[in-house]
Amino acid sequence: MEALVAGVPVPLTGAKTRTVLAAFLLSRGRVVSDERLSEYLWGWQPPATMAAQLYTHISRLRKTLGPGLRITRRSRGYQMDLRTVVLDTDTFRRLAEEGHRELTDGRYRAASATLSAALKLWRGSPLTEVTTYLADAELPHLEERRLAALENRAAAELALGRHAQVVPELTRLVGEHPEREALRGQLMTALYRCDRQADALRVYEQGRHVLRRELGINPGVSLRRIHRDVLTGGLPGPPAPETVTLTAPVTTLARAGGGRGGGIPESGNPWARLVPAMLPVDAPDFTGRERQLAEALDELRGTGAERWGVVLIGRAGMGKSALAVHAAYACRAQFPDGQLYIDLRGEDGRPKDASHALACFLRALLPDRHELPASLDERAQLYRSRLAGSRMLVVLDNAVDDRQVRPLLPGGGACRTIVTSRRPLTTLEGLRVVRLGALGRAESLRLFGAMTERLQPASEPDAARRVVELCDGLPLALRVCAARLNAHPQRRLTHLADRLAPELRRLDELRWGGLDVREGLRATLDALCLEAADALGTLSRAVMTAWTGPAAARVLGCTEERAESLLEELAEAMLVDVTGTGVGAGPVYRIPSLVRLSAREQPHAECLSS
Repeated sequence: MEALVAGVPVPLTGAKTRTVLAAFLLSRGRVVSDERLSEYLWGWQPPATMAAQLYTHISRLRKTLGPGLRITRRSRGYQMDLRTVVLDTDTFRRLAEEGHRELTDGRYRAASATLSAALKLWRGSPLTEVTTYLADAELPHLEERRLAALENRAAAELALGRHAQVVPELTRLVGEHPEREALRGQLMTALYRCDRQADALRVYEQGRHVLRRELGINPGVSLRRIHRDVLTGGLPGPPAPETVTLTAPVTTLARAGGGRGGGIPESGNPWARLVPAMLPVDAPDFTGRERQLAEALDELRGTGAERWGVVLIGRAGMGKSALAVHAAYACRAQFPDGQLYIDLRGEDGRPKDASHALACFLRALLPDRHELPASLDERAQLYRSRLAGSRMLVVLDNAVDDRQVRPLLPGGGACRTIVTSRRPLTTLEGLRVVRLGALGRAESLRLFGAMTERLQPASEPDAARRVVELCDGLPLALRVCAARLNAHPQRRLTHLADRLAPELRRLDELRWGGLDVREGLRATLDALCLEAADALGTLSRAVMTAWTGPAAARVLGCTEERAESLLEELAEAMLVDVTGTGVGAGPVYRIPSLVRLSAREQPHAECLSS
């Protein structure tokens, strides 16, 4: 780690001072609590002079970095103003996301160049000069991003036919990460295309033994499919035209004329006989949500003309995407003409426009067509014409509003649509709304047990109940906890429960790799108007967790009518739950505990309390 001010390196002396700086940079402008800084510096045994030593390290940073970088004392923590800071980690993330978009769009040469530029920013192992406490907490997250970029670059290189060039790097990466199946599959593909079929099969067998010995599991579906294709000689070569996209894996129709609706026409072009199969991998540990799943499948399998699908709604982390994909796989046989899928939220968190989504679908539906219409209306018309008479399932994940979704709806007929969103989207005609609320204790325990690789929930029932309660029925939070346990099999469940218990660090603990409860909640909070965000911050800092309109009006200092309006806006954003009626038959709004903790961290809430 190094710092440059106006292009000139400045000295950063001592691992602890570097640790404090790294903590600020990785927080991306959020308040870092004293407790969190102490944990990064001294683990679980801080010195008696902790506060004084923290102040000393902060003073050193202020003196070293100069007046251009402000470090401000906040309630029980510090905040660094990063608006004038450029981080190579941010540059890497931006380039890696851009490269991933180019890869999914089929622009393989551009993707290879962009991802190579991103990976050049890595110079050895990061965070080598900070404390082991900070490195242990942050390195998995950074390493996961690097490996994802390496896998994407390898995919681009393989698509370009550069299999001989990537064999040495993939061999090294598989040796370093033997349990990473995507890398192993890419190495097998490269070896097979180099006419080294025996070596490719040997790589598979080595991986199978590692997974069985270390984790007690068999290789996943994707790796087994590659193994089968290597054995039978059916592994395809690199795609020749760059217009073919990797995001639309396809299978050949068994009969001419397409599916039962005949919507996929036969032609002399072999691409015209391919069926889009774009669904992500189904979660093997999917558990619960029986009622919501049944409601969704009733609509998707129904033959009536009054409904054409479902909208799954719920706040961030509620498992909407997992349920949508699981339901799509459950009824896949009813849609022989294919399944289209797109995540309508980009890598940077911003919504994708409908025109971009239509371009992705049309490339999958018309792979032999090089030119697409320029306007949104023309693309939507071509899309609906292409789907007319077919039986196609369309999954629109993480939709923002109805304007984003409407151009992507197939237009009725035998096609069906699944939409997931953090907002109600009740204005979409013909789609049944299915709400996903917090899981109950029993359902949470079943899900938690399914996701953990050990029988800890059964062996430590009291600790399991504490973890489930602290996760507030949020499936994403339970998945993070399960991932932590699976990564540290020597730790007891009681240890995890104790780490989750303090409110000040609970959201910090509910992050692992690419899973982050805080990030999802913050995106929803950021989309609120300022007045609603301030109201949520103020109510979250109060002792009460459930509010009627009159009670909220007294705390917010506004009229009851205005308080009701603000609470309704928060309910529409899925940030509060409407739990029943209070005095005078008015609704009662409950703020879930994790939402409350996230709202307390927001800058507007800090200002209101001062």
